[in-house]
Amino acid sequence: MLLLHSIKELIGIEEDGRLLLRGKEMSEVQTIREAFLLIEGDKITDYGKMTAERFSALKARIPAKDQIDAAGKLVMPAFCDSHTHLVYPASREIEYIDKIKGLSYEEIAKRGGGILNSARRMQEVSEDELYQSALERLDEITKMGTGAVEIKSGYGLTTESELKMLRVIKRLKANSPLEIKSSFLGAHAVPMEYRGRQSDYVDLVINEMIPMVAAEDLADYIDVFCDKGFFTVEDTDRILNAGMKYGLQPKIHANELDYSGGIQVGVKYNAISVDHLEFTGDAEIEALLNSDTMPTILPGAAFFLNMVYAPARKMINAGLPVAMASDFNPGSSPSGNMQLILSMASILYRLTPEEGLNACTLNSAYAMGISDIAGSITIGKLANLLITNPMDSLAYMPYYYGVNKVNQMIIKGKLQ
Repeated sequence: MLLLHSIKELIGIEEDGRLLLRGKEMSEVQTIREAFLLIEGDKITDYGKMTAERFSALKARIPAKDQIDAAGKLVMPAFCDSHTHLVYPASREIEYIDKIKGLSYEEIAKRGGGILNSARRMQEVSEDELYQSALERLDEITKMGTGAVEIKSGYGLTTESELKMLRVIKRLKANSPLEIKSSFLGAHAVPMEYRGRQSDYVDLVINEMIPMVAAEDLADYIDVFCDKGFFTVEDTDRILNAGMKYGLQPKIHANELDYSGGIQVGVKYNAISVDHLEFTGDAEIEALLNSDTMPTILPGAAFFLNMVYAPARKMINAGLPVAMASDFNPGSSPSGNMQLILSMASILYRLTPEEGLNACTLNSAYAMGISDIAGSITIGKLANLLITNPMDSLAYMPYYYGVNKVNQMIIKGKLQ
């Protein structure tokens, strides 16, 4: 049992059972000032104003060692990062220099860099090395406020290496306190040896990789990089069909590089999310409005690659929900800091602090299929919470960017 008291403001309360917030709803954040919150086991079991009669009884009954004085501090849901590639063999700062010199993402990929560079190194690294480095990254993002994370494969591009990555993610699930979801992304890029015969690689993904991933129960979702220069709508259609036969719900990398049709194919297959979305127009917004698919924007990648920014404001004004995630990976977004993503939501995409918080918590929890257990302050949900340093209001979180404003983290009811 853990009692948080004297909370300056408890932020992100959801009492209506909503699993996502759309359009104008995203500007709504319920709060309680001078609040308490009770945790029993790994769940939130009570909260309210400190003037409530039951609070005095709780404070008298619970030992001092099981109480946290949050005076002057905010308490809010831990971030849910619904799109990462944080299991990887090595950093790629040399390509960063190439980007500075003017090479595009596609140009680097065509000469064997980018994803293919990581794929070569993935074949050489051991599972234990991958696991240890990923565990360190999980610790890093936890300290910055993340309580749940989705992790993709996709740096293998051979059956053996893809399975290696997914086995590492399964170990992380078993040993990390974070709530973790895994996605099979064998269709992340076309290996050099399959250039000119892309359909043969798609056959490999469908006929060999997917059945083996399913046999070992290694993935929650199946993902495809459906975009210009990568996998076509037809490729994506075939792969998603195959994955769904094994119970893998789709998530899609879509429209990062062009109007690829990726959003529409994601909606067609009831993808839980379509991610990136730099190239999103009226047709794409219309398709999403008639779906249960969560549009997920990855500010870190657009910022790092100096790309156009997804039209988040237009999407919200049209009535769509929007989630935001880090895209933590070594090539195009080498940061899993969701506090920075929250700041970018306001600075680059013109979201209010309230909209940004909902994009990084409840909506991003929906984008990884866990908004029934995470992403808001709700009785019965996991006690995944962040306690800030002393600050006046939620607006300070995106405003004061560049430093860690998390004072303490609670994951599944336990102080980290």
